[in-house]
Amino acid sequence: MLDGLAWIARRLPENMLPCVFGIQKGMSHKTPSTFPAEARIVRLISFVLCLFVPISAHAACEGRDLRLDMTATQRAELDNAVAEIIFPEGNHWIAQKGDTVLHLVGTLHTNDERMGAVVERLAPILSQADAFYFEITKEEMKDFERNLAQDFSPVMITSGPTLIDLMPEEDWAALSLTLAERGIPSWMAAKLRPWFLSMMLGIPPCLMETPDFDRGMDTRLAELADLHGIPRYSLESIDELIAMFDSHPLEEQVQSLIRLAGALQAGDDQLITMANAYLEEKHAEIIQLAKIQGLEASGLTAADFEAEWQGFEDQLLSQRNDNWMRTILSLTDQTAVIAVGAGHLADQFGLLNQLQEAGYSLTRAGF
Repeated sequence: MLDGLAWIARRLPENMLPCVFGIQKGMSHKTPSTFPAEARIVRLISFVLCLFVPISAHAACEGRDLRLDMTATQRAELDNAVAEIIFPEGNHWIAQKGDTVLHLVGTLHTNDERMGAVVERLAPILSQADAFYFEITKEEMKDFERNLAQDFSPVMITSGPTLIDLMPEEDWAALSLTLAERGIPSWMAAKLRPWFLSMMLGIPPCLMETPDFDRGMDTRLAELADLHGIPRYSLESIDELIAMFDSHPLEEQVQSLIRLAGALQAGDDQLITMANAYLEEKHAEIIQLAKIQGLEASGLTAADFEAEWQGFEDQLLSQRNDNWMRTILSLTDQTAVIAVGAGHLADQFGLLNQLQEAGYSLTRAGF
C-alpha cells in the first residue's frame, strides 16, 4: 500500500506543497526546488490512519525489550494494572452464537517476519471463512491515497493560525526537532493537524527507512483472503476517522499535543518491547506498559495524565469499538474473520466483552 503512496508522491507537481502548505512566519519566501519530505508525508498520512494504537516494530528497529530491565516494583505495578482488565491476553478468539461464528484476530499493523509462521498456523481455519472484516480495506486506502495526491486538506490546517502561532516557541522548537528526525520539515509540520502529528510521534525514524514496514498482520491476512477468494469489508471509513479526530477544537488538540508530546514519542526499545508482547499475545500488557511509561515521560501529574489517557482511550478505542459493533452484530448465520488492532480486544469497552454481553460464547483459540 505505501509503495503506491511513494509512487504518487514522486509524481506530484514540484510546486504543489509550497502552495498547499504556504509560507510560515519567520521563513524565507524562497520556495525549495525539491521536496525530499514529499514522499514521506503522503506515506505517513496513510500509514498513521491505519495505525491508531502504537503497536509497531520491525527487525530494522534494533532495541531491547524494556520488560527485561524492569525492577520488581515496576513489574508488580504492570502486573497489577493488567490484572484489573478483562480478556487481557489472546490474539485469536472465537465468538459463537447459534450458527454465527466470528474469529477475532488481534493484529499488529507493521511488519515483523515472525508473523509468517502465525499466518501459516491460522490459514487452515481462517481460509474457511465466508468474509473478512478489517478496520479499513486496502482498496479504500488506495482511493484515499489517490484523493490525497490532489487534496491534502483532510490532514491540514486550511485557514487561520498555524501551529507556529498556536504553540509556545519552546514547545514548537522541540516538536520541530522531533519531527525533523522523521523527515518532516518544520515548514510542513506547521500546517498539519495536531491529531496527525500526535500519531506521527509514535513512529520511530528507523521504521521510516524500512522496506515493507506496513506489511503487518492486517496485510498478511488480506493476502490470505485474496488467495482463497474470500471477500473483504471495512468496519469504518476514512472520512469517519478524520471526522472523529477533528471533533475537538483545534486549540484543544494543540494543548493536548503539548502536554503529551514527550509521552507519545516511541523509540526502538519501546517498539521492540511492544512487538514481543504482541507475539506473546499480551495485548493488555502493551497498553498498560505504554500508559505507565507515558506518565513518566509526560511530566504531568497523575491526575492530568489520567484525563488525557481517558480521552485517548475513549476516542481511539471505545468509540470505534462501539461503531464497529453495529456491523459485527449484524453478521448472522455465517463465519467471519474480524481482524483489528490487538488493542481493541481487551477491557470493558473491548470487542470481546461486548460480544460476551451480547450473548456470544467466547473461546480462546490457537495463534
